[in-house]
Formats: sequence, C-alpha cells, structure tokens
Amino acid sequence: MKNNSVEIMSPVGSYESLMAAIQGGADAVYFGVGKLNMRARSSVNFSLDDLEKITAICRENKVRSYLTLNTVVFDEELSEIQSIVDAAQKHGISAIIASDISVLEYTRSIGMEVHISTQCNITNLAAVKFYSRFADVMVTARELKLEQVASIIRQIEEQKICGPSGKLVKIEIFIHGALCMAVSGKCYLSLDNFNHSANRGACLQPCRRGYTVKDKETELELEVDHEYIMSPKDLKTVDFLDKIINAGVTVLKIEGRGRSPEYVKTATRVYRQAVDAIFDGTYTQENIDHWNAALSSVYNRSFWDGYYLGRKLGEWSGKYGSQATLRKEYVGKVTNYYANLNVAEIRIEAQPLNIGDTINISGTTTGVYEGSISEIRIDLNPAKEAIKGELCSIPVTALVRRNDKLYKLIENV
Repeated sequence: MKNNSVEIMSPVGSYESLMAAIQGGADAVYFGVGKLNMRARSSVNFSLDDLEKITAICRENKVRSYLTLNTVVFDEELSEIQSIVDAAQKHGISAIIASDISVLEYTRSIGMEVHISTQCNITNLAAVKFYSRFADVMVTARELKLEQVASIIRQIEEQKICGPSGKLVKIEIFIHGALCMAVSGKCYLSLDNFNHSANRGACLQPCRRGYTVKDKETELELEVDHEYIMSPKDLKTVDFLDKIINAGVTVLKIEGRGRSPEYVKTATRVYRQAVDAIFDGTYTQENIDHWNAALSSVYNRSFWDGYYLGRKLGEWSGKYGSQATLRKEYVGKVTNYYANLNVAEIRIEAQPLNIGDTINISGTTTGVYEGSISEIRIDLNPAKEAIKGELCSIPVTALVRRNDKLYKLIENV
C-alpha cells in the first residue's frame, strides 16, 4: 500500500517509461514536450498531441502529471510557451515545472499549479519566500546538505510560508540518478565546445568523456586515468532515505528521462518499497542490500550519496558509460498473445532464446514485463531453444501485446 504523505516522482521520456513508472508505484510523473525542456535532446519527448493521452493514462491510474518547461526562454518563444501552458491546462496536466520568470508568471496568471525547477538553485529561505508567490512545490539545490534542507523545511513550518494554494510550501529533492559537475546543472561546456547548450536541453555531455593533458612546450601528453574527473557518479539515497523522510522532505524525485523503461520501473519500485518500509517498520539492512542490488542492475555510472551527508567534492566515474550489473540484448518481437492461455508468441529475430533465460518485454502500453523462460514450444512441441527465424511460444504472467520487444538480460562481467 502506498504511503500518501510522501510523493514518488518518476521520469518519463516515452510511453514505455510512463507505463513502467506506473507499474513501479509512482505517485507522479514528469515529462517534456517539444524543445523547451532540459531533456529536449536526450529523451524521446512527447508532442502537444500526446497530452490528452498522457493525462488520460495518469487519471486512470491516479498519478499526477507534471510538464517540464524549465529551459532558458527567449522573447521569440514566449507565444510558444503560452500555447504549451494553455494546452497543459486544457488537458488537465497537474502542474508545470519551470524556472524562467516568463513561464512562472504566465502559468500562475491562468491559475495553473507551478513547481520550481532545480535550475533556480534554491539554497536558502529567502529564495523560498520569493518563489512562494508562484509555486507550491520547490526543489532545493542538489548541492545542499540534508541538515540545510531540514532547516529550510522547519522554517517554512514555523513561519507558515504558503504557496498560491494557501498550503505550506512543499520541499522536493532529487533522490536518485545522474548528477552534473556544474552547480544545479548550469553548465556551458557543451555550448562552448559544440554549440549545443545544456541550458537549452541540448547537452552533448563532453564532461562524461576521457581526456588527456598536453604540455605545450615538450609535447608530453598525460592521460587522466582511472577517473572521469568531470563525470560524477550517480546519486543514490536508498541507504539513508529514512534521514530524508525525517528531515521533512515530502516529494522525492528520480532523475532519468533519457534512460530506459526498465531503469524507470526498477528505480521507482525500489524507492516506493523503501518509503513504504520506513513507515511500516521494515526498513532493514537486509532490504537495503536487496534494493541496492536492484538499482545496480540497471543503468548507472556507479553510485555515491551526493552532498546530502556533508560531502564537499564529488566522486567521479571510473569508466565510461553504464556500470549496470545486467545488460539487455534484443531477441525478437511479440506476434500474438493468447489471454486464455497466458501465452505469448515470439518471432526470434536476433539471437536464440533458451529455457532459463531472464527476460523483459517492453511496449508503449505494456510498459515493462519481467520474467524468466520456464517453457518454450515450437509448433506446439516442447523445445530447449528457439533460434533466429523461428516462431515460438512462451508462458507469461501478465498481458503483453503485439509488436512488444523481447530482450534477454545477461550479467555483465
């Protein structure tokens, strides 16, 4: 059962991820449309035409929907911003996540709920008071220590600082996912090197790469080895989530609109379970170890606890790309599903499928189905393996759909 006092907010960059977030137990999802959001390049962003469908799915599953409009905005884009906000209101989007004053003012002028983006870098109570004229929910800067966040929350309660709704301002923090070397993501490295601005949602992530240092006089080159010194490890807070809850934080945000549906489902499920465990008394080291293993299985750049516990410098990635303990490899597509038998028919297109394989099946409506292969049949006859070009059937425990993609999960060694 969900705990209603704490909100899990999950990232959505596709319909597959939307369904995966819901399956994982999200209370809210956040996403972008078009180019005026901070993941305009790295995720498969929705269009305005998707808003009606997204909000219908969210209403059906009792999940709040937040639209990100959190980039720098120029004069020539003001009418576009207003059109997007108008469409969001028309289709029942729950709130707009924003940082630019133009977006904050227009959204409030038409009576929509506003949440303050991390781009505003809120680090003190004065900033909370300023933004409270616009917003009911604010994310504090990721560079704050948890005790500083707790102090801000105490002062909000003591001074009764309310947003436009008349309710006390809620504080949100990031609890999991990628971190940036720059303060609250305000980086110009991509713009300087490649003319693609991170502050316009188009970061090419040069910070994630390896570099050499060259002595101009001697031509001597030194490789910066063992650490990617501009690429922080990913944030992970499940080990001290109880401290975050005790600090008074009520909105927990998972980063990752550019990541896979299985990442979204796994991260959402882990933090959903962890929050519920804190409230029902089962937040134990044994469970924490289990959650850590699950989080390690999906995309990550290794983990650290961010700045919340007093760290002043980041921990840097030891190698390029993901350090997930599992990787997925494409096998084939679902060609049919037999509901009366709980059986999926699969066309093998890439590599063999074997008894005992761990799999996931993903699709725009299916989200992410997870399971293992207990039986394979080819032409109704039992088989140990199905190879490329064959049509086989496998038992599944949930509804999957035609054209869903099947992957098998393989341990990274």
